[in-house]
Amino acid sequence: MEWRERITVDPGICHGQACIKGTRIMVAVVLDNLAAGHAIEDILQSYPPLTSEDIQAAMAYAADLARQRTVALPTGTS
Repeated sequence: MEWRERITVDPGICHGQACIKGTRIMVAVVLDNLAAGHAIEDILQSYPPLTSEDIQAAMAYAADLARQRTVALPTGTS
Protein backbone atom coordinates (compact mmCIF):
# COMPACT_ATOMS: atom_id res chain seq x y z
CA MET A 1 0.00 0.00 0.00
CA GLU A 2 1.47 3.32 -1.07
CA TRP A 3 -0.36 5.67 1.26
CA ARG A 4 1.11 8.76 -0.42
CA GLU A 5 -1.28 8.20 -3.33
CA ARG A 6 -4.33 8.58 -1.06
CA ILE A 7 -3.28 10.98 1.71
CA THR A 8 -2.52 14.66 1.38
CA VAL A 9 -1.41 17.49 3.63
CA ASP A 10 -2.42 20.98 2.57
CA PRO A 11 -2.10 23.98 4.91
CA GLY A 12 -5.33 25.35 3.41
CA ILE A 13 -7.38 22.24 4.24
CA CYS A 14 -8.20 21.16 7.79
CA HIS A 15 -5.40 23.34 9.19
CA GLY A 16 -2.77 21.22 7.48
CA GLN A 17 -3.82 17.94 9.06
CA ALA A 18 -3.35 14.78 6.99
CA CYS A 19 -6.55 14.08 5.04
CA ILE A 20 -7.81 11.50 2.62
CA LYS A 21 -7.10 12.97 -0.82
CA GLY A 22 -10.10 14.72 -2.37
CA THR A 23 -11.95 14.96 0.96
CA ARG A 24 -11.83 16.87 4.20
CA ILE A 25 -11.83 13.63 6.16
CA MET A 26 -8.80 13.68 8.41
CA VAL A 27 -6.69 10.55 8.75
CA ALA A 28 -6.97 10.97 12.52
CA VAL A 29 -10.76 10.61 12.27
CA VAL A 30 -10.38 7.33 10.40
CA LEU A 31 -7.82 6.06 12.91
CA ASP A 32 -9.93 7.20 15.89
CA ASN A 33 -12.86 5.20 14.52
CA LEU A 34 -10.70 2.11 14.05
CA ALA A 35 -9.19 2.50 17.52
CA ALA A 36 -12.70 2.76 18.97
CA GLY A 37 -13.44 -0.65 17.49
CA HIS A 38 -15.71 0.44 14.65
CA ALA A 39 -15.84 -2.01 11.77
CA ILE A 40 -14.49 -0.86 8.43
CA GLU A 41 -17.95 -1.34 6.92
CA ASP A 42 -19.43 1.01 9.54
CA ILE A 43 -16.80 3.66 8.86
CA LEU A 44 -17.45 3.43 5.13
CA GLN A 45 -21.16 3.86 5.78
CA SER A 46 -20.57 6.87 8.05
CA TYR A 47 -18.19 8.52 5.56
CA PRO A 48 -19.50 7.74 2.04
CA PRO A 49 -16.57 9.38 0.20
CA LEU A 50 -14.16 6.85 1.77
CA THR A 51 -13.13 3.58 0.19
CA SER A 52 -11.61 0.57 1.88
CA GLU A 53 -8.34 1.50 0.15
CA ASP A 54 -8.48 4.91 1.89
CA ILE A 55 -8.79 3.18 5.26
CA GLN A 56 -5.86 0.90 4.41
CA ALA A 57 -3.86 3.99 3.43
CA ALA A 58 -4.68 5.64 6.77
CA MET A 59 -3.41 2.56 8.61
CA ALA A 60 -0.26 2.42 6.46
CA TYR A 61 0.34 6.13 7.15
CA ALA A 62 0.02 5.52 10.90
CA ALA A 63 2.35 2.54 10.71
CA ASP A 64 4.91 4.64 8.85
CA LEU A 65 4.71 7.35 11.50
CA ALA A 66 5.07 4.78 14.27
CA ARG A 67 8.30 3.53 12.68
CA GLN A 68 9.70 7.05 12.46
CA ARG A 69 8.73 8.49 15.84
CA THR A 70 8.77 7.37 19.40
CA VAL A 71 6.74 8.54 22.35
CA ALA A 72 8.23 8.39 25.82
CA LEU A 73 6.08 6.12 27.98
CA PRO A 74 6.26 5.74 31.74
CA THR A 75 8.05 2.60 32.84
CA GLY A 76 5.43 1.73 35.43
CA THR A 77 7.93 1.56 38.27
CA SER A 78 7.95 3.82 41.29
